[in-house]
Amino acid sequence: MVRSLRLGAASVLPGSLARRIEPRLLQLLSQQVKNGIILVAGTNGKTTTSLFLREILERQGYCVAHNATGANLENGLMTALMESSNLVGKLDVDYAILEVDENILPRVLAPIQPKLILCLNLFRDQLDRYGEVDTISKRWARAIATLPPETIIVANADDPTICHLGQQLSQQRVSFFGLNEPEHYLEAIPHAVDSIYCPKCGHALNYKGVYLSHMGEYTCPSCGFTRSEPTLNSATWPQILIGLYNKYNTLAAATAAIELGINEATIRETIPNFQPAFGRAEELKINGKQVRILLSKNPVGTNETIRVVTQSSDKTTLLVLNDRIQDGEDVSWIWDVDTEKLVERGGTLVVSGDRVYDMALRLHYSQKTAESNFNLIVEEDLRQALAIALEHTPDNETLHILPTYTAMLDVREALTGKKIR
Repeated sequence: MVRSLRLGAASVLPGSLARRIEPRLLQLLSQQVKNGIILVAGTNGKTTTSLFLREILERQGYCVAHNATGANLENGLMTALMESSNLVGKLDVDYAILEVDENILPRVLAPIQPKLILCLNLFRDQLDRYGEVDTISKRWARAIATLPPETIIVANADDPTICHLGQQLSQQRVSFFGLNEPEHYLEAIPHAVDSIYCPKCGHALNYKGVYLSHMGEYTCPSCGFTRSEPTLNSATWPQILIGLYNKYNTLAAATAAIELGINEATIRETIPNFQPAFGRAEELKINGKQVRILLSKNPVGTNETIRVVTQSSDKTTLLVLNDRIQDGEDVSWIWDVDTEKLVERGGTLVVSGDRVYDMALRLHYSQKTAESNFNLIVEEDLRQALAIALEHTPDNETLHILPTYTAMLDVREALTGKKIR
């Protein structure tokens, strides 16, 4: 009914209602998945990685349940499993891929008993809702350690916190993914960095190089903690979509698929045919203009989307900043974003959203000189901002839109007429 009335994707409400009738619903549904449930957890990259892994498994011929809308709290997980079940609650799927909010992962491990957990990364995100990265990682480690030995953990070797978590798991089977491409090192560690201290002893890590934020190749000069060797050589793998962060998503899904017994040829065949999830490097054609939506919801993710924009020749960018519950109501994180790089390259920057003036102020203070060569347009009304941004985009260029989560939903509804929740 929710979908028929065009009120949303019905990705949460059914699970919320069913949970009141049967509190054990998540456990009962999880037990019916034939080959097991795959949980995908982390701050950035969950939706893209989950979708890519799903396409790999489906190419291999498996039937897969998936919370494709990104509803990653408990009610959303239940709704995704219910959607694949029949009227009497029987589930007939080989795998279920569930992306999980990093804060609830410890709560759902016991009822779900996953076959595989994909640990992508941990960054600061939604400061008003979540604790520090170290606090979350310790909660993850305690909960995962209670799982049976046959549980598979696929961990990001380039993230010191996640790598240390994987190294500490003595009972479960652990494999790692990461980059082996020094040519992509950043010139310096970015301002928006979270975990440059050893998670084992607290000493500052020595970095051979960083790829993004605190993710790179490192060692601890004090206790000897060092990065684990990834299962796959990243230099031999193409990537899905644009941006270095999507190379991580590729390697994460590919490593998980190999751990599940999928042959490498199937994985490689999936990459060139992959289509992005909504808002994640999604490309649309609007009024004859090319539009690319790059979800930008925290410092690290936004710095990476800015890197994509500045490496292009396109000179029009729309930034949309909201502060609703799903975004996090604390928008102070924008001061950790390297917006100076957008301002330095010039062009037109249009800003909108619930916190439009906060973003405008951040861009204003990103100027190194009073004569900075960029055109800043402030527009409270999102639809008008979209029209202005499209008007300023030449026919041979792409309009890049950098929205927070709820802003991305608003942008897509305005551009396509379809609401997603």
